[in-house]
Amino acid sequence: MSTLDTGLTFIRTATRRVSALNGRLGNSFKTWMPKGLYARALLIMIVPMVVLQSVVAFVFMERHWNTVTRRLSAGVVQDIAALMDVYNGYPQDKDHALLRRIAQQRLGLVVDFLPAGDMPPPGPKPFFSLLDQSLSAQIGRQISRPYWIDTVGRSSLVEIRIQLDDAVMRVFAQRSAAYASNSQIFFLWMVGTSSVLLIVAVLFLRNQIRPIVRLADAAESFGKGREAPNFRPRGALEVRRAAHAFIEMKSRVERSIEQRTAMLAGVSHDLRTILTRFKLELALIGDSPEVDGMRKDVDEMAAMLEAYLAFARGDGGEVARPTDMAAALEELRSDAERNGHTATVSFQGLPVVTVKPASFKRCLGNLVSNAARYADKIAISGHRDHRWLTITVDDDGPGVPQSMREEVFKPFLRLDDARNQDEGGTGLGLAITRDIARSHGGDITLGDSPMGGLRATVRIPV
Repeated sequence: MSTLDTGLTFIRTATRRVSALNGRLGNSFKTWMPKGLYARALLIMIVPMVVLQSVVAFVFMERHWNTVTRRLSAGVVQDIAALMDVYNGYPQDKDHALLRRIAQQRLGLVVDFLPAGDMPPPGPKPFFSLLDQSLSAQIGRQISRPYWIDTVGRSSLVEIRIQLDDAVMRVFAQRSAAYASNSQIFFLWMVGTSSVLLIVAVLFLRNQIRPIVRLADAAESFGKGREAPNFRPRGALEVRRAAHAFIEMKSRVERSIEQRTAMLAGVSHDLRTILTRFKLELALIGDSPEVDGMRKDVDEMAAMLEAYLAFARGDGGEVARPTDMAAALEELRSDAERNGHTATVSFQGLPVVTVKPASFKRCLGNLVSNAARYADKIAISGHRDHRWLTITVDDDGPGVPQSMREEVFKPFLRLDDARNQDEGGTGLGLAITRDIARSHGGDITLGDSPMGGLRATVRIPV
């Protein structure tokens, strides 16, 4: 392999590793990011504010505090140097009373003299020692004598010792005279302005997010087949536009359903009229094997017509209302036992759920009838939590192969072992059931039952 090929292979490998690392970092970032629009909008506003405050604090610390502290420290060291000049220029002041008076009254310093000797060992330094750095630099520049400073021992004072020829000058200065200590004011200013901005952002975003939440609730209610009577467009222009579009879409869907229902009602009336005439003509003809066969065909045609119209009509204009699901499941159990099957029922959670009672009962009734047609034992169970209503119908029948569990929901599909056939053979039983469940915002799935047969699970939001 040539050097060029080796280099290209190395570049490709490095590129793949970098891409994989970026992908992992991106996934981690998405995991930690908030999911709600309200939290994300607050984060978008808070992060720049925190960054801005941090930059302002850094610039203020570096440009203002450092400069002021250096100048104050230089002024204190200049005063100490002037006192040293007085000490050296006036040897007749043996008790140094004049020097102490000048230092205290004119310079605000407390000065005394210690016997000549070694300096104390260096004391502990604070982590952020701006004052120590400034004083050390100024003493080294202006005095150039051995020194010892303590900025930690006393909170309000700074102690400085200078080695003289025959003594040690000890000077106590106010910390405020050598250090610009405005941290409390600056901290309060940052916290105060940040709090005001955060409160304004929270109030503003809450008013902006509320119309979006109401629009989502209205769309969710419409998807569940419920009404949202108090919904109206509010909020920003874009939110109002989305709300108007939702209202227009809702009106078109309802108008289409009404037109379909009206058309189906007319078709049903006309076809039923023809079938009624067939029955009357067959009754006038008399009894014979051929007439009995024709009557059966007419009855089967009437049943198929009702099934087709029920599938096309859906749940019609039924209004959702609170329904006791425990009582509804108990009725299904009683119906199954009256037909000679062994059935059990159980329910957990709050039983009252807002559904379209007639259509939802028909949905569950189709599942129980389908189970009763192929099994001897049926178990009906329900569970309701804060989000979902889940109802399962188990049986001990032959079940449905896994490869056909989605096929059986297709309308008009008739397979020998599909368990989606009505008594009339229309192939619409499970199709109507899934259509009703989806009109409530949920769905139906099929699986293996612990009883050995089929488990049908209905899950809808509450």
